[in-house]
Amino acid sequence: MASSIPATQKAVIIEKTGGLEVLQHKTDVPVPAVVDGQILVKNDYTGVNFIDTYFRTGLYPASHLPYILGREAEGTVVKTGGGNLYGLKEGDRVLWISEGAYAEYTAVDASNAIKIPEGVAPKIAAASAIQGLTALTLVREAHRVEKGDWVLVHAAAGGTGLWLVQLLNAIGANTIGTVSTPEKAELALKAGATHIVNYSHEDVKQKVLELTGGKGVIAVFDGVGKSTFDVSLEVVARKGTLVSFGNASGPVPPFSIARLSAKNVRLLRPSLLSYIATRDEFEYYVNELFGFITGGKIDVRIHGVYPLSEVARAHADLEGRKTTGKLLLDPSK
Repeated sequence: MASSIPATQKAVIIEKTGGLEVLQHKTDVPVPAVVDGQILVKNDYTGVNFIDTYFRTGLYPASHLPYILGREAEGTVVKTGGGNLYGLKEGDRVLWISEGAYAEYTAVDASNAIKIPEGVAPKIAAASAIQGLTALTLVREAHRVEKGDWVLVHAAAGGTGLWLVQLLNAIGANTIGTVSTPEKAELALKAGATHIVNYSHEDVKQKVLELTGGKGVIAVFDGVGKSTFDVSLEVVARKGTLVSFGNASGPVPPFSIARLSAKNVRLLRPSLLSYIATRDEFEYYVNELFGFITGGKIDVRIHGVYPLSEVARAHADLEGRKTTGKLLLDPSK
């Protein structure tokens, strides 16, 4: 299989940070070599995430420039290095989380890859990895949600939002989801939200306090950031947890930590990679995620598959909140 690997490939790189204009689709990028402990994966589908836009704009600093964006993909192992490969071999269909996914081929540390079970259809693994694992670790570790808990999920019809709503429904929580349109409200309700607040014409604080009898919610999962942080803090219950895990509207500005003391609120800014930093953690949560999928408890919604050459359109659609569910790239196009 290794003999059929080309010398160059299609990939999207950035040489500087900025807007959509910095995205460069190239056809002559060298295919990376593998070293000990690595596998070379021919990527079939690559996930698009808000974190990709953060690296593109410079909100998160890239480790080097030029830089190939993308943090997750599914594909086939076409070459292996030596050393510990965690049982992976050529021909295996794998899911991986690392760097350099906006490309036809990626050299990945085997510790960051795992074989995809037979029962998981094409596209589903790439559409599930970062968003699904983010949602799963949030409800298991950032704030362990129990049956009957009242929880608020911002952007409940978005990529991670839909995952959170479905997982919370499986747990048996009372989930209030915020959305911006009737279509998104219907989607979130179908996914398992107990109540919906359409923030385009409803007051989120008033509605949440009304639904919870004035107590507020024990946990807020806020991937929006700047525009929702204040209301999240206002509606979290005494001894509750505000989990701020994204910056879709921009980063949360500096604030006085003393604001947390009025209700003894816990505030977290977690990172998925810090929850799956060890091989044991990675395997545990990926296998639990695959279990939800193969058990039929999760509907993995895919918004669309974009050619890699149209990556700018994918970023524009994601940033413009024109999507519900997961955006994927086809690296071969």
